[in-house]
Amino acid sequence: MGREPAAGEGDDARRDGLWGFALLAAVLPLFLGLALLALLTSLTPATLVRHLASETALRALALTLRTTLVATLITVGLGTPLAYVLARRRFPGRGVVDVLIDLPVTIPPVVAGVALLLAFGRRGLLGRSLEAFGVTLPFTTAAVVMAQVFIASPFYVKAARAGFAAVDASLEAAARTLGASPWRTFRTVTLPLAGPALLAGTVLAWARALSEFGATIMFAGNLPGRTQTLTLAVMTAIETDLDTAVAVATLALLLAAAALLAARLLSRRLEDGRG
Repeated sequence: MGREPAAGEGDDARRDGLWGFALLAAVLPLFLGLALLALLTSLTPATLVRHLASETALRALALTLRTTLVATLITVGLGTPLAYVLARRRFPGRGVVDVLIDLPVTIPPVVAGVALLLAFGRRGLLGRSLEAFGVTLPFTTAAVVMAQVFIASPFYVKAARAGFAAVDASLEAAARTLGASPWRTFRTVTLPLAGPALLAGTVLAWARALSEFGATIMFAGNLPGRTQTLTLAVMTAIETDLDTAVAVATLALLLAAAALLAARLLSRRLEDGRG
C-alpha cells in the first residue's frame, strides 16, 4: 500500500501549484511594465520639458487634444443611442450592425484609412458629391477626426451596450408605472445606472483616438499644424531627433494614464454613490 500523505503535504502541493501559477501570471505585467518604465525613465525631467516645449510637440499636442475631444463627443453622441438599441431591441439586420461595429477593432488601421479615402476622397463614393459643394475632406483636420471616430467608436459602443444591458429592466418599468415618460426614465434611471460603463467607454474611446496612427496617416496625411497628431509627430521626430520623439511619446503615455486613472476614480465614486 502507498504511504498516506502526511498532514499538510497536500496543502503544500496545492500551494506550490498556486505559486507556479502566480509566477506565470506575473510575466505579462512585467513585460508591459518594463517597456513602459524604459520609456518613462529614458529622459530626465528637464530634458523632457525642454523637448515638449518645442514647436513640433506643442502643435501636435494642441491638434491632438482638439481632434480627440471632438471625436469623443461625436462618438458618445452617436454611440449612446446605438448602444441602447443594441442592448434592448431586436430588429432585422442587428447581426450586421454588430459586425460593422466590431470590424474597426479587427482590421488593420491602415485598411481603415484606405476605406475612408475610397469613401470620402475626391474620387470616392461620396467624395465627388461633396466636392461639388466645395467640401474636401482628405488631408484636413476634419479627416483626422473622422479617422479617430472610425477607430475609437467600437470601444465606446461595446462598453455602453454592456452597461445598458446590465441595468435591471424592472427599475425602468417601476419608473414608468409612476408616470415617468420614456425619456425621463432613460435620463433619471437608465443613464445613472449605466454611468460607470459609459464613463469607461468614453475614456477608452478617447485613449484609442489619442493613439490612432494608421487610419490618420492614410486619410489625413502628416501635415504639421493641420493633421500631425502626437503619434504622427513621434514618427516624424524619430527620424531626426530621438529625444523629441521620446518626449512626445512619453506625453501621450502620461495623458492616457491620467485619463484611465481619472475614469476609475469617477467610476468608483458613481458606484459608491449609487450604493
